[in-house]
Amino acid sequence: MTTTLLELEGVSKHFAGVRAVDDLSFGVREAEIVGLIGPNGAGKTTTLNLLTGFAAPDRGRITFGGEAIAGRRPHDVARRGMCRTFQVARPFRDMTVLENAMVGALSRTNDIGAAADSARRVLARAGLEARVAMRAGDLTTIDQRRLEVARALATEPRLLLLDETMAGLNPAEVAVALALLRRLREDGLTLVVIEHNVRAITELCDQVIVLDHGVKIAEGPPGAVIRDPAVVAAYLGPDADA
Repeated sequence: MTTTLLELEGVSKHFAGVRAVDDLSFGVREAEIVGLIGPNGAGKTTTLNLLTGFAAPDRGRITFGGEAIAGRRPHDVARRGMCRTFQVARPFRDMTVLENAMVGALSRTNDIGAAADSARRVLARAGLEARVAMRAGDLTTIDQRRLEVARALATEPRLLLLDETMAGLNPAEVAVALALLRRLREDGLTLVVIEHNVRAITELCDQVIVLDHGVKIAEGPPGAVIRDPAVVAAYLGPDADA
């Protein structure tokens, strides 16, 4: 039986009176891919910030691997096996691709050689084995996003949170990104994916959660969720092509 790896119960966060996340509850099972969608300002990135320690909830409970983690610092959360990427790829531009991935690996070991070996393995998984010596700032957009994923993988996560990894990619590049994420799930990794590409979400995810103004308005299999009248009204629009 698949167990619940991550659970949020009644999580809320307000900023200067603005409701960013309001009474949010959901769970993510091991080896599942969950999509988190909604219009701009819906609270998606704030939710990732709350999960990974970049912000603390005003109230509510976050449990990861059976342990309460709400309010823990980002490095504590990462050590427990949850890591994230960001909307805008943030490589260390003047370092090599290998050195960038080693930054993640060094969160697990102080051995430089072991960190380099780990970095090479995750770069190969991300399709960057031929670019290890390149300056990270010289990579294409899709390769910078692959590097962001590889650096997160080097921390050896159980759960990987991806914030708009496919933004700005053309259809062929989206297909490559989807193939990578499917391989990661096949290897046993659990994924939570923020994405505006609804077609990609429906192809990739087992479950989808929809936020609007910080409130969960729908949850379930992608085919059903994107046809929910509340989702259509809030996000997709009446003429949306799912």
